[in-house]
Amino acid sequence: MTSYWLMKSEPGECSVDDALAAPNATVPWVGVRNYQARNFMRDAMQVDDGVLFYHSSCAEPGIVGIARVASTPYPDPTQFDAKSPYFDVKSKPQEPRWMLVDVQVLRKTRNLALPELRAHDALQDLVVLRKGNRLSITPVEPKHWRVISQLLGSAPR
Repeated sequence: MTSYWLMKSEPGECSVDDALAAPNATVPWVGVRNYQARNFMRDAMQVDDGVLFYHSSCAEPGIVGIARVASTPYPDPTQFDAKSPYFDVKSKPQEPRWMLVDVQVLRKTRNLALPELRAHDALQDLVVLRKGNRLSITPVEPKHWRVISQLLGSAPR
């Protein structure tokens, strides 16, 4: 059964355009340092799950692409790189703390920004719209995926 996710990325770190320019439009989702978000990738995500690619920490945050999970989870190599801002001195190669999945962008969309998401009654309980939600990865219910797909003019998966 397909699951759906919203995955946030700062455009300065990895934008939807950066992902599209990568080989096979696929990027490793590096740098997640929140246990709940890590657990989503490690324990719940499956290859071919749907992904809403979301730009955060920018002038107009919002959904900017449709993507899919393109790999099973594996250790995030940045946790072992002392030069990386994501280095974790407590993480060891034989016992990695941080995992990632590869994400493949299927298509860039218009920016479906927060005000437009909030304007739709059918999306009121979308996790990213909840007050205080700061997670970089959140589950998306199938009903929300269908509404967002319609708003973006794409067929639901």
